[in-house]
Amino acid sequence: MSADALPLDGVTVLDFTQVFMGPSCTQMMGDYGADVIKVERPGTGDLSRTSFPDPDGRDGLDGPIFLAINRNKRSVCVDVRAPEGKEVILRLVRTSDVVVSNFRGGVMERLGFGYDDLRAINPRLIWASGTGFGTSGPYSHKGGQDVISQAYSGVMWRRESPDLPLSVYPTPLGDYTTGMHLLQGVLLALLSRARTGEGQKVEVAMYDSMLHMQMQEACAQLNRGYEVNWASMPLSGVFPTSDGAICMVAAFKENPLRAVCAALEMGEDLSLREEYSTMEGQFQRRPQLQAVFRQHYATNTTAHWLARLEEQDILCAPVRTLEEALADEQTAVNGMVVEMDHPDAGTVRALAAPILLSGARMNVRQAPPRLGEHSSEVLREHGFDDAQITALMQGGTLQ
Repeated sequence: MSADALPLDGVTVLDFTQVFMGPSCTQMMGDYGADVIKVERPGTGDLSRTSFPDPDGRDGLDGPIFLAINRNKRSVCVDVRAPEGKEVILRLVRTSDVVVSNFRGGVMERLGFGYDDLRAINPRLIWASGTGFGTSGPYSHKGGQDVISQAYSGVMWRRESPDLPLSVYPTPLGDYTTGMHLLQGVLLALLSRARTGEGQKVEVAMYDSMLHMQMQEACAQLNRGYEVNWASMPLSGVFPTSDGAICMVAAFKENPLRAVCAALEMGEDLSLREEYSTMEGQFQRRPQLQAVFRQHYATNTTAHWLARLEEQDILCAPVRTLEEALADEQTAVNGMVVEMDHPDAGTVRALAAPILLSGARMNVRQAPPRLGEHSSEVLREHGFDDAQITALMQGGTLQ
């Protein structure tokens, strides 16, 4: 692979996705070379263009939520429900490698863009769909959404202690995990097509992705009938310090409690007490241990305790804000922030793709597109002449 080549160079993706799950998948494909053609509805486009309040934004300007997950894409704004718009899509399908959507099950079929419809036009096509619950079963009619998937899958139920209130995990685990599973499915299908010459259907459900995230917990439940809760480990937790908070995970050692006691300058090795000498005893008396830890951590600074814990080779970290993490030297060294020149927003900073390849590196070839920015350009590439494009725009099918 040449220095300028990317793994997905030459792959054309017709992208019907919106919000987060689907766009996170297609942006990663674009980051590594695919030509991603984002199909959007006239007038509004992707819901994430305007779905989150952006008090500092200018009227009509796409906010950070959209800008975060739509670089390296070209926007074609077309009314796919109009006969002329449907014909536009079918012409694009003929030369596309992948079609990706994240509508409810059955929507693409009702639009005339189901797998069988498009396979008849292009047998090499990979047709990928991300849904909330799948295309059959009692929940298949329901819309998929990150928080709903947390609740249905059991993720929301587990928390550090049963006396804590149930709550929403504030980062969209379901959307991101499902988007990455959808990406994996597309890449697997591309590998298969390289051998067979045939495309295939790829389906991923957010419900399944959230269950799969809990594979260890599920195996314990299915085979032993007990619950695994990593947040309730007796020698792990988050503890306030005199100037902040620290996270400790005391594990992977022969006697982690002894190491914790030494780090906290307790003057006593609690693991020598009979009630704390076994892991079972530590689990049973977790509240007592955690109270002791909290008492000691509160007496000094986060930096002090980090140094002490690291001396004992105990996993630890300061509890930081996202702002602090973004400003960290490690973030810069890892190249995790990229800059894009946007024609309206100016310089936009966003997170880079986290996959490092020795033979290629993601690059920003296209800032997140304005709505319909590439409609004419893409149609010309697919054989439409200027008169046809003008007629489609005047008729309201194309924007």
